[in-house]
Amino acid sequence: MELLSQIVISVNPKLYVKNPETSELGRKIIQQSILLIDEIGFEAFTFKKLGERIGSNESSLYRYFENKHKLLLYLTSWYWGWMEYRMVFETNNISDPKQQLLKAIEILTEKIKDDTSTQHINEAVLNNIIIFEFTKTFLTKEVDQENREGFFIIYKKVINRLVLMIQAAKPEYPFAKSLASSIVEGSLHQHFLKDHLKTITDCNDTQSPTHFYQHLIEQILK
Repeated sequence: MELLSQIVISVNPKLYVKNPETSELGRKIIQQSILLIDEIGFEAFTFKKLGERIGSNESSLYRYFENKHKLLLYLTSWYWGWMEYRMVFETNNISDPKQQLLKAIEILTEKIKDDTSTQHINEAVLNNIIIFEFTKTFLTKEVDQENREGFFIIYKKVINRLVLMIQAAKPEYPFAKSLASSIVEGSLHQHFLKDHLKTITDCNDTQSPTHFYQHLIEQILK
């Protein structure tokens, strides 16, 4: 993870008015918005509440983000960028395609721990937000336009990296894209069910979504 701390994760500049990574206030906006969204949920979250929390005028937040939807898109894009770097570095030295795929699935489906090298971003808390709020970024009437503007490109890059690994492990498998997107988004759903709707998932404290999806891949690769 020390190597990851040296890498700047690039987020689509259309998502912000001013890059929050360029100032102390911007980094505080990112840090505290993650904590506040986790505490009260995205629906209840407002720039007014965030401004009160960080001791800043609401208007100063709009100098960084046009609205809270763009802020959520920024946070989720940063998260998927961070996950992509983890996939690249943690699977790079694995030569066996099957083992590389299983490691990638572990990275993408495990419960995230905070990476202390990124001091203003708590990845464990951000992971909670992804589990609860990520689908809200694209289940909107504006999804096609926002997709054309590249708002989901980092998320799609993660999916496509997994697609390539599936194809390398089993070239004849005809549903690599559907499988990859199902693993990434499905694991978020399984984490949600495990914590909140426990009677409709087999995942629990001893059997994680990672176990489920690795078992699924093992069956497919037979």
